[in-house]
Amino acid sequence: MSVSAVVITFNEEERLRACLESVAWADELVVVDAESSDKTVQIAREFTDRVWVRPWPGFPDQKNFALEQATGDWVLSVDADEEVSSELREQIEAVLGSGSASADGYLVPRQNIFWGRWVRHGGLYPDWQLRLFRRGRGRFVDHAVHESVAVTGTVGRLGTPLVHRSYRGVADFLARADRYSTLAAEAWIRSGRPARLSDLVWRPAGRFLGMYVVRAGFLDGWRGFLLASLYAYYVFIRSAKAWERARG
Repeated sequence: MSVSAVVITFNEEERLRACLESVAWADELVVVDAESSDKTVQIAREFTDRVWVRPWPGFPDQKNFALEQATGDWVLSVDADEEVSSELREQIEAVLGSGSASADGYLVPRQNIFWGRWVRHGGLYPDWQLRLFRRGRGRFVDHAVHESVAVTGTVGRLGTPLVHRSYRGVADFLARADRYSTLAAEAWIRSGRPARLSDLVWRPAGRFLGMYVVRAGFLDGWRGFLLASLYAYYVFIRSAKAWERARG
């Protein structure tokens, strides 16, 4: 069973090489770039000639375009800040190599790495992601902030991790939080749910306590505290933006 690894990119010259090296074993590698201004495309062409450059239409449309270029029996969707571990590769090859795959798509646990270390608590692991599916059975669908895969058929689980090296630092987190919170606030208003001033207090507090106390983020030391604080900040600015829009 052939596998097409699919990656979308935009200004990822720092992290892309590690990503593509981790999927170089795939039968086909498809990269779709959103007109990067750095060396992203140059790096991608070192690994494959199946590279497309096109304007950015949004996450689901870009990823679905990439799916349409894939020709393998199965698609493995990987982000530029992710790496397929050797253990995950072996499990994928074992499941597909025998031709006995029992599902049409597979969830994989994602191992989030922050400031050089795996964060195991705070609700950030196993962070299940649907990334492996039969070509033609999966499509990306739009959500308020993050796109996700919808699979026609059965979904199973693999037990070995996909490595995720997400935020470069606090500044990177804050920049993304500003973008994502705007999208989430707009979706909040469209849903018709009321946005109250009290949401600016109770929702961030709930996120911090949920991550740091209820889900034992404190066991990750200073990383757990910092992440719980940053995610609480994200919830605060999302709530503030929704409240602002609700007031016109």
